[in-house]
Amino acid sequence: QLVESGGGLVQAGGSLRLSCVASGYTFSNYAMGWFRQAPGKEREFVACISWSAGRRLYYGGSVNGRFTISRDNGKKTAYLQMNSLQPEDTAVYYCAAEPSGLGATTPDAFEFWGQGTQVQVTV
Repeated sequence: QLVESGGGLVQAGGSLRLSCVASGYTFSNYAMGWFRQAPGKEREFVACISWSAGRRLYYGGSVNGRFTISRDNGKKTAYLQMNSLQPEDTAVYYCAAEPSGLGATTPDAFEFWGQGTQVQVTV
C-alpha cells in the first residue's frame, strides 16, 4: 500500500513537499516514482529514484531542475520536493513502486500505486 500526502493549494512560485509512505512490501527493493495527471490529460512521468545506494534519478522534462525526488528506506517513505511551482503543475500526483529496483519512466513498469494527492497552483 502507498499513501501520499502533502498536496494542497499554493501560489505560483511556491513550494510543496509530497510524501509517500509504503507498507506491505519490501520498500528498499523497489524503485519509487511520481506521476501526475491533469484533467483531460494522460498520466505524465514526473520523477523516479532507484533502490540502491548509488541511486539513479530520472526526471520528466517539464520538472527537471525544479523538482527533487528522494527516499528514506528506514522510514519507508519517498518524497517529492517541488519548487517554483507553476499553474501547469496542477494535477493529481501519484506515487508508485517499480519492482526491478532500477527505475522506469512508464506507468506500466510500476506495480503498486497510491490513491493520489491533489496539487493546485494558482496565479
